[in-house]
Amino acid sequence: MISVEEHLESILRQVGPVGTVVLPVPRAHGLVTAGDVVSRADLPRFDNSSMDGYAVSRADLEGVTAEEVRLLPVAGDIAAGDAVPHRLEPGTVWRIMTGAPVPEGADAVVRVEDTDGHPREAQFRVHPEEGANIRRRGEDLRVGDVVVPAGTRLGAPQIAAVVSAGVSEVEVVGPVRVVILSTGDELVPAGAEVGRGQIVDSNGPMLEALVREAGCFPVHVGHLRDDEGATRKEIRRHLETADAVITTGGVSKGEFDLVKKVLTGEGTMEFVEVAMQPGKPQGFGVLGRRKVPVFTLPGNPVSTLVSFEVFVRPALAARADRRASEGTATGFATTSWPSAKGRRTYTRVRLSPDSAGGYAVEPAGGSGSHLLGGLAMADALAISDEDTEEVLAGSEVELLLLRPRREIDARLTAETEALTSGDEGEDTDGSGTGKHRE
Repeated sequence: MISVEEHLESILRQVGPVGTVVLPVPRAHGLVTAGDVVSRADLPRFDNSSMDGYAVSRADLEGVTAEEVRLLPVAGDIAAGDAVPHRLEPGTVWRIMTGAPVPEGADAVVRVEDTDGHPREAQFRVHPEEGANIRRRGEDLRVGDVVVPAGTRLGAPQIAAVVSAGVSEVEVVGPVRVVILSTGDELVPAGAEVGRGQIVDSNGPMLEALVREAGCFPVHVGHLRDDEGATRKEIRRHLETADAVITTGGVSKGEFDLVKKVLTGEGTMEFVEVAMQPGKPQGFGVLGRRKVPVFTLPGNPVSTLVSFEVFVRPALAARADRRASEGTATGFATTSWPSAKGRRTYTRVRLSPDSAGGYAVEPAGGSGSHLLGGLAMADALAISDEDTEEVLAGSEVELLLLRPRREIDARLTAETEALTSGDEGEDTDGSGTGKHRE
């Protein structure tokens, strides 16, 4: 067997970014910029008011205080979106709304709260600072400034900044299009009637969700029959359009493990046994004229999930030219559980808060790689090394998170608050103290 690190390094040596494309900015969400994106406009585009109030000349309010107020006539209103040029004449003011262009001749905006708010003749109680409540043209960005640098993954804030800067299209890496194929005549699609000896294909929908969570795009989720010719034809067909292919099942030593039979000797394909549990049988290579990465994962659902997290997710990040997310943490075991000596073991675990503010860790469900009930409850995979035969209660364990940390922490906070609230409300001995009877 080879180590987890050796197999991952072999994969990453062969995986490079997909080509770049130019896309409308909204469609580039989640993709990585291939070059610096520069502003095509000044931001703000014009001097505008940051408050509802009055555009004024400071000279007209010299000496004004809360005790020494002054009345000035209002020339009119300027609303946001007003395209008519306005000029401020000495001894007058303009009533102005947030975001509206500041009239020529005004050097400050007085908040409506510092006046009586009158629409025709307003009473002023302050002498404003120079430029008060005015957003100056270009104070955020100037034409030619870098809005987002090359290598930036475009999230919602970046998209807002880019479109505001007058950019309609961007050059990005990707998108990474992934084909997912489950194998086995025993599989039926979700929602179909399940006959004797058949099971629902859970790997396909699970991998589709995992691929989306990894920021890539599942373009086909299908099924490979236990037929060598059909399997070969289906895989080759997708090599013409996909940026990655993932298969599940058919990679062990059984007579009907056809994926291994069909792909052995193709491209750089290698089938190996990795010192890990679950997920020992693994296959990977780049195939076809487009050198498409092909991952052949074991078929048991937990093995599929672990294989994706350990090998496929980092490779898809490299394919998309972005850093793999660091979904790791540590915690302390609340109980003991077995570990496979000689293999790196990934145990499904549930997390709860510990007394020190960290994570308390306990197994979720059984250890079989076919068991799905515990998988649904798992927050993370606890990793134990090859020399460990038993994870001892109280020991520190490394965690590979299966949910976003913020989601886990939010659940733990809610559970803690619920327990605290329940304890405060209990009065089990009738004493009115809210405490349990000894």
